[in-house]
Amino acid sequence: MTKLAFFDVDDKEQNTLSRAFGKEEAYALSFYRKSLDIQTADGAKNAEGIGIFIQSRITQEVLGLLPRLKTIATMSTGFDHIDLSACKARNITVSNVPSYGDNTVAEYAFGLIIALARKLKPTFERVERGIFSRAGLMGTDIKGKTLGLVGTGRIGAHMARLGWAFGMKVIAYDLRPDKALSEKFGVIFTGLDDVLQQADVISLHVPYLPSTHHLINAERLRRVKPTALLLNTSRGKVVDTKAVSTALREGRLGGAALDTFEGEDVWIEEEFLKRDELAAIPLREAMESFSIMRSERAILTPHNAFNTREAMDRILITTAENLKAYFNGNPQNLIT
Repeated sequence: MTKLAFFDVDDKEQNTLSRAFGKEEAYALSFYRKSLDIQTADGAKNAEGIGIFIQSRITQEVLGLLPRLKTIATMSTGFDHIDLSACKARNITVSNVPSYGDNTVAEYAFGLIIALARKLKPTFERVERGIFSRAGLMGTDIKGKTLGLVGTGRIGAHMARLGWAFGMKVIAYDLRPDKALSEKFGVIFTGLDDVLQQADVISLHVPYLPSTHHLINAERLRRVKPTALLLNTSRGKVVDTKAVSTALREGRLGGAALDTFEGEDVWIEEEFLKRDELAAIPLREAMESFSIMRSERAILTPHNAFNTREAMDRILITTAENLKAYFNGNPQNLIT
C-alpha cells in the first residue's frame, strides 16, 4: 500500500482529498493540520508521496528526514518553497497545479485595484469609528486609465480581459507576447520600462525566479507615476518591500496592494509564536511590511488571492490526480 501524507489541510480539505482518492485501497492517506518542517516531518517518515502548500519549506534537511519519499505534489502553481536541486539529487519528482484559479486570482487583484482607487481601506476604518465624513475620501475612476500588466500568463491574461471590460487601456510586458490578447482586447505589448512609466495601475503576474527577484525595486519605482497603483498577487520577493515602503512614505507612489510580500511568513504563519528567535533578514522584511500596512494608501492581505471554495477544490483534486498519475506510471504536471 502506498503511503501518502498531506500537510496544512483542515477538515474540509481532508474530506475533499479523501473523496478524490475514493475507495482505492492502494493508498493510505495521512493528514496533518500543520505545515511540513523539521518538527513535523516525523508524520511523513514512511510516506512515498506528500502533498504540501507553500507554507511548507522543503529543504535538504527536511528531505533527509523522509527516506522513502519519491514524489512531492505542491498544492500551488509556484514552487519556490521547494529546493529543487535537493529533490533532483534524491531523484524525487515534483509536480504542481499549473492552473486552478486564473479567474480567482485575477478577480481578487481587480478587487484590490478598486479598493485602492476608491480608498476603501480608510473609508471602512472611518465608518467603523462612527465617522461618516467624506473629507479626504475622493477616489479616481478606473475607466480610461492604463492598466500595465507584468506577465500575461493565465492570470495576467484574465486581468487583461477584466481591464478591457472596465474600459481601461491595457499594456503589458511579457517575454512571450500573446497575439490573441492584442487581437481580442487591444493589449499593447511593450518593454518593462514603458509599462512602468505609462501605467496608472501596475499588476504583477510573474513567477519567482532568480531573474524576477526584486523585479520591482527602488530604481524602477522612480520611473512610475507618483499617482500609480502597484499590485502584487504573485510572489513576495518579486517586489523590494523596503523600496515600496520608502516610495509610499515619500509620496512617489499612489498606492500599493500586496497579497504576498517579503516577511509575510512572520505575520501569516505567526512565526513569533513558533520560534525562539528570528533571522535578521525576515524580521527586517516584516518590519518594512508593517510600515506599509500602516499607510492609508496601502493594503496588505494574507496571501489570500487564491482562496475560494471553487479554486481550493480544483487545487486539491488536481493534487490527488498528480499523485495517482505518478504512482500509476504516468506522471503529469512535473516541474522536475
